[in-house]
Amino acid sequence: MTSMPPGERIGSHIKRAEQSLLATKHAVLKPAGVTVPQYSALLWLAENPGISAAALARLCGVTPPTMNTVLKNLQERGLIERSPHEWHRNVLETRLTDEGRAVVAVADAAAVRVERKLAAEFSAAEREQLIALLGRCAALLDQER
Repeated sequence: MTSMPPGERIGSHIKRAEQSLLATKHAVLKPAGVTVPQYSALLWLAENPGISAAALARLCGVTPPTMNTVLKNLQERGLIERSPHEWHRNVLETRLTDEGRAVVAVADAAAVRVERKLAAEFSAAEREQLIALLGRCAALLDQER
């Protein structure tokens, strides 16, 4: 017997929602030929051309080694290019290629459809409250670490 039933654990509910979101995005991104982590990297790269792998890993919420694997796969597919920084030769700048921009456009259209359907399940006030509550969860858990 545990001291707290699984149904009362907020973390279980957050995890279930996250798994459902990731599984749905995985399915809708399949036609674009990218995984959820690859899409996330491409999306952030579209907004931050030239960003380093370490900074991109932080934005995507993955470890630097994981990001390096994601970037290696994207580079092999010709979706990104990496070049040494002008002043810091040991830092590689990462940018989308034309093909990468085309893929992220297709993938993002699919992901946005999922996000809009999810948002439509809540009123504007509920969306704001949910975002605030999840932010509080993240802040508390970051402090606990």
